[in-house]
Amino acid sequence: MPARTETSLARPGTFRDPWATLRQMTTDLDRMWTTPFLAPLRVLAPQEPVEWSPTIDVFEKDKRLVTRVDLPGMKKQDVKVEVTDGNLTISGERKREFEEKKEHMFRCEREYGSFFRTVPLPEGARFEDVKATFADGVLEVSIPLPVQHKAAPKAVEIH
Repeated sequence: MPARTETSLARPGTFRDPWATLRQMTTDLDRMWTTPFLAPLRVLAPQEPVEWSPTIDVFEKDKRLVTRVDLPGMKKQDVKVEVTDGNLTISGERKREFEEKKEHMFRCEREYGSFFRTVPLPEGARFEDVKATFADGVLEVSIPLPVQHKAAPKAVEIH
């Protein structure tokens, strides 16, 4: 039997955001409008903020489901956290600051605009003790997990 070979494009155990390529293409197109040759056409480019998707970590710690969201440059007043219909919903908006005009800006990779992330919660999660903290640009929301009763293994007779 030949050895099994890995044929996936991503490393096993990693997850690549399927929208990352689309966001990168959008960033590249936006950058194209800022080149000196196409600068007069900049008025045709959309000026509205586009949606972005902050990165999150979801893990279990001390019998709680913890969700960490990286929101650099944001304040807690700009973020909304809700628990409804078995989902944790985190939304907000990071606004672009237009106070300073930089004539020689070469690259802008930070994402701005509104975002919306939803994390499905396990059945039986207790919503009365949800805790949220925001420090140093990181939002952390923890929700108590339901008590899980582990069933003892049962031998099954084979006929």
